[in-house]
Amino acid sequence: MNPPLSKQAVVAVIGAGAMGAGIAQVTAAAGHTVKLLDTRAQAAEDAVAGIRAQFAKMAAKGKLTAQAAAAAGARLMPVDQLADLADASLVIEAIVENLAAKQKLYGDLEAVVGADCIFGTNTSSISVTAIGAALQHPERLAGLHFFNPAPLMALVEIVSGLATDISVAQTLFATATAWGKTAVHAKSTPGFIVNRVARPYYAEAMRVLNEGGADAATIDACCREAGGFRMGPFELMDMIGHDVNFAVTNSVWRAFYNDQRFLPSLIQQELVDAGFLGKKTGRGFYDYREGAVRPAPSTEAAQAVTGDIVIYGEGAAAKALSEHLQAHKVDFSQATASGDLLAEAGSARLYVTDGRTATRRAFETGVANTVLIDLALDYSKVTRLAISVAAQCDATSAANAIALLQAAGMAVSRFSDVPGLAVMRSVAMLANEAADAVNQGVCDAQGADSAMRLGVNYPCGPLAWADAVGLPKISQVLTNLGQAYGEDRYRVSPLIQHKVFSGKNFHD
Repeated sequence: MNPPLSKQAVVAVIGAGAMGAGIAQVTAAAGHTVKLLDTRAQAAEDAVAGIRAQFAKMAAKGKLTAQAAAAAGARLMPVDQLADLADASLVIEAIVENLAAKQKLYGDLEAVVGADCIFGTNTSSISVTAIGAALQHPERLAGLHFFNPAPLMALVEIVSGLATDISVAQTLFATATAWGKTAVHAKSTPGFIVNRVARPYYAEAMRVLNEGGADAATIDACCREAGGFRMGPFELMDMIGHDVNFAVTNSVWRAFYNDQRFLPSLIQQELVDAGFLGKKTGRGFYDYREGAVRPAPSTEAAQAVTGDIVIYGEGAAAKALSEHLQAHKVDFSQATASGDLLAEAGSARLYVTDGRTATRRAFETGVANTVLIDLALDYSKVTRLAISVAAQCDATSAANAIALLQAAGMAVSRFSDVPGLAVMRSVAMLANEAADAVNQGVCDAQGADSAMRLGVNYPCGPLAWADAVGLPKISQVLTNLGQAYGEDRYRVSPLIQHKVFSGKNFHD
């Protein structure tokens, strides 16, 4: 493994926007002299002033000494032209996401910098291989993909193009680590790790919305309160901006030759066409204009159980339900596991979703009063749970199922009978995409999980989550979703199949 760049090495950052300024702040704080260049008049000077102000604020809060803040600020140098970067050991570009512009910039730089200068592109979606194809020495180029805001986000993707020298990737990995970041290696494929693996979180939610499964506020609430996600998919898309999110989805979809797994949503296309881009325009899935009221998630009215409650087995959901009921002093009995039956409440039968609709499951099992609950990150901490009810289920049984969960202290959101509900189908698809990335050599399992936890703040790496749920269950959910929709979109990754057949997990 190569050592990191010496702190005496000069780092050049080209592009003084939010990303470029953030990267410059990180490198200056790490001890490097940083030269910041932007073609816009005064942009580099303004960015340097802003970064120095950030260092001063950190000193005022006790996060840096005044001396360290002053020294870090003094290491920042705004410059006017490429020739000023001749002594740089590393050049990081954070300019417009345009292949031709990046190729020209690095082509021009080859005539300025030394032969041992490393080029690190902060592109989030353009092929590193394609950028390097225009260079005389593409082996010196690798992706150095920070996440916004760069000073706060821990992840950096080190992306190797087809021509990238392995020692260059190793040096960047070691350097990013020395800067206090968590680096992960990735191969230059569409979306790298994070922007590829994250697609299902948005796509599956929009599918549920499009099918009338639940409204955006309810799906968001379930993803937060049951799934443990920091933000629901709709509020997250509104924050990112639909123009940006939709463009990334389209880019990945086209790059994978229109693979159905990355199919863009007509719902999001409509928002973009309308100019409803989210928070920045005042409207998206939610209305952010003055006086607008944020919609509340749909929550079932209080019910009372009529009949006995029985909890089956000792799985995570059953154990948590038992503990909740005990804490709320609700009478119930326990029984040994009976297949995958989770609980009975009167005549209602509760199961964790396996990707089938409740109606299909009731038909195939002959259990009319079937009620399905969604996946939760931790059933012992869940505050809201989504359910779906079979068309064959009578109203009393549905009410009893709802009452059981309410008695355990949960808010209940009833979805229409969509397959896989919200959290289960999203987690299964996230794990499937992460597994395919590993299977195709884009990254390893640890890198995929680290990237998703640190790059987009997921509560758990998707592969570790799949291990916890059980890979046979994840495979079953995906297979059932595929049967429900008749689409290749839900095909099970060959690597998940291999793990299931071998009886192994991703992190064994």
